[in-house]
Amino acid sequence: MVKVPFSASIALLLVRIVLAVTFIYHGGQKLFGWFGGPGMKGFETFLASMHLPILPSVTWAFIAAIAECIGGFALLPGFLSRFWACGLVIDMLVAIYVRRHADVTGTELEQALLVLAAVVVLSGPGIISIDALLFRRPLWPNSRHVGTPA
Repeated sequence: MVKVPFSASIALLLVRIVLAVTFIYHGGQKLFGWFGGPGMKGFETFLASMHLPILPSVTWAFIAAIAECIGGFALLPGFLSRFWACGLVIDMLVAIYVRRHADVTGTELEQALLVLAAVVVLSGPGIISIDALLFRRPLWPNSRHVGTPA
């Protein structure tokens, strides 16, 4: 087992909190119309004007809204973090594509969120997470879980 400093897990917790709050906010706007957002109908209409390839715009809208809102709620406590963060990486790649296709300048936020989500995909959620409990990782690096061999 690789020993990770506790400070690295604190850093990953902060990354997850920033991602979670940002995506709950933006996903809630898309999915439920929270915080003055367009809701699903408005978001789907926007995506329809972009003429995205492969899938219908309503499918793209649903995938993005679910990935952002549910993924944000899952990242906050660190539940299936790599799965949801991977979905957010894909979501941000599509968002960058959509903004560039719409001739909208400034994709810095999307790029920063993409990198933060990639950090969670590559390193995991840290030991301060539900994933650590589910996959039996100790909270303190030099300790053991109850029931594991010495």
